[in-house]
Amino acid sequence: MMSKGTKKMIFLRYHFFYLNLNNYLKLNKMKKYNLSSFLTLTALVAFLVFGGMTSAQAQEEPTFSVSGSVDSYYRSSEYAPGTSFANLNGFSLGMANIVLSYEGEKHGFVADLVYGPRGADAVFNSAGSSNIVNQLYVYYNVSDSFTLTLGNFNTFLGYEVISPVGNFNYSTSYMFSNGPFSHTGLKADIALSDDVSLMLAVLNSTDYTESQPVGDDYMFGAQLGLYGQYINFLSGGLSNVSQIDFTGGIDITDSFFLGVNATSYEDDGGEWSGVALYPQLSMSDTFALGLRYESFDIKDANTFSSFTITGSFESGNLTIKPEIRIDSADEQVSTWSADGDDSLSSFVLAAIYSF
Repeated sequence: MMSKGTKKMIFLRYHFFYLNLNNYLKLNKMKKYNLSSFLTLTALVAFLVFGGMTSAQAQEEPTFSVSGSVDSYYRSSEYAPGTSFANLNGFSLGMANIVLSYEGEKHGFVADLVYGPRGADAVFNSAGSSNIVNQLYVYYNVSDSFTLTLGNFNTFLGYEVISPVGNFNYSTSYMFSNGPFSHTGLKADIALSDDVSLMLAVLNSTDYTESQPVGDDYMFGAQLGLYGQYINFLSGGLSNVSQIDFTGGIDITDSFFLGVNATSYEDDGGEWSGVALYPQLSMSDTFALGLRYESFDIKDANTFSSFTITGSFESGNLTIKPEIRIDSADEQVSTWSADGDDSLSSFVLAAIYSF
């Protein structure tokens, strides 16, 4: 059914045409006009009326889309760093990720579903049917610069994400692995200008995606975006979490990008902090090389350093990522060898297909 706005626009366009036609006839003192003039005027009517109607209708139509990825990998080492994902031996599975989204003029939803070892690790605090839900939220665009979102969404802290499509390196950092994965709550995104944004949120306890645990306090989240750099803050919960995080990056040249992440975390159970650099170099349209250097310190415990070099070969929707990673620690790590060790070298070859 045609909306009132569309009908009004058609009426105005037709009225505009009618007035111009009257003027045309008066100026040329025509009582009759030839076939050529008639066809020209008819085409003008069709363009103004039906063309305008089609354009208006197209703007009002919502869009539904399906996207996602599938990934698998091979690990040559029997032992793994122990950061999130990509820790299994031999030929191993990542996850199948399907994202369903519906975008209307004012509102929409996202249903992000995961299945497989990587997906199970990502939603470890969910049970039953929810253990395949990575994100599930609805949003409402109050205005062009103000959006409200309610539901479960991936964390706003940190440089890395759950989906392998969103990361250059296939393995993940210590900061990402120890930080929050997802939040459930209500958030408000506010665009203060083209280059400045603000996000405020009230959230369940970290990674409790289905509901708030009985007796827990709610958490508060905030993000300030300044020219593509982001300062993130998370606080509250039963354990009195306080985390501040900086995530950003800069294009040094057209082919060289430098990303950075620094974070500090504290709760009633302990403290940790870390910093990581992510230089990435595009060497051709199909090949890029990326590094990650990370230093991660657990107060009164161990200090880790990690150097990862990852290649990225792209062929259409398929990306192949060979990766070498070298980890070291101040003290021995029991899972790095049969008897424990303070260093570990590992190789991973990953295949990621996105659609």
